[in-house]
Amino acid sequence: MRNKIKSLLKKRKAIMLAHNYQPPEIQDLADLCGDSLELSIKASQTDAEVILFCGVSFMAETASVLSPHKTVLLPRKDAGCPMADMVTSEELKAKLAELPPMPVVTYVNSSAAVKALSTICCTSANALDIVNSLDEKELIMVPDRNLALNTASRTDKKIHIWDGYCPIHNDLTPEDVIIAKREHPDAVFMAHPECPPYIIDMADVALSTSGMIRYAMESKSRSFIVGTEIGLLYPLQKANPDKFFYPASLNMECSDMKKITLEDVVRSLEFMEGEVKVPEDIQRPALKAVQRMIDLSQQLGSGLKVQGSRLKGD
Repeated sequence: MRNKIKSLLKKRKAIMLAHNYQPPEIQDLADLCGDSLELSIKASQTDAEVILFCGVSFMAETASVLSPHKTVLLPRKDAGCPMADMVTSEELKAKLAELPPMPVVTYVNSSAAVKALSTICCTSANALDIVNSLDEKELIMVPDRNLALNTASRTDKKIHIWDGYCPIHNDLTPEDVIIAKREHPDAVFMAHPECPPYIIDMADVALSTSGMIRYAMESKSRSFIVGTEIGLLYPLQKANPDKFFYPASLNMECSDMKKITLEDVVRSLEFMEGEVKVPEDIQRPALKAVQRMIDLSQQLGSGLKVQGSRLKGD
């Protein structure tokens, strides 16, 4: 199976991307693993003609936005994201009609159609810097209320909160954290910014998935409690074989992130199944919102650690 996938990738002139939450066997075969946006940026800068994205639907859409002239494949078209589905372009248009004019800061974990209505995008790592860089004193953040609330607590700007959330992160409870800390008293608790504010208050650090991997590599600590989807434990352990990682809760598992199998990858490459193509009238404004974020991140030296990040197709 592994050899067949490698052969098909070569035949299709394809690059295989895997999000940090994907199953180990998928991550091990991928050309690149990481956060969804950094993967899409790196893939856009390669000579690959096909991008096979092992993740969920909004990630494949983002890859299409950043690489409009490449073919993007999502091996399982039913791999979605509940949080991204909690805001549609129609709902956002209706909300904006009720509010005075203000910037729309959109988390990259959203559909291309929502990105297309946005002033600028943000990641979980650079949300605060993006918000503070805007001249306006009032803005709306979509779709993650927890990321918005965690950002609002650290800025004097007024942020209108959209009522969306990631069920995996939102359902982590203080009781879960207390138990994990009791079992591993010397461990550093790393929480994802998609967790509720009361969880972030209990954390030693709040970091994106790639941020957690970098932090664990650089930290002198030897044990860590991981407050994000349990798929991250694999790349954390792989990058830090001499350290110990414990889930904040075994319930933090995303079924959508576990849908893609090696068989799905083979089928997608063999028959070019699962193509995701963002229409040009959505792709162009969505790209502008993403590019503005990248430009600001480069200026501020925060959020994205990607070399040569000017996107093709702009």
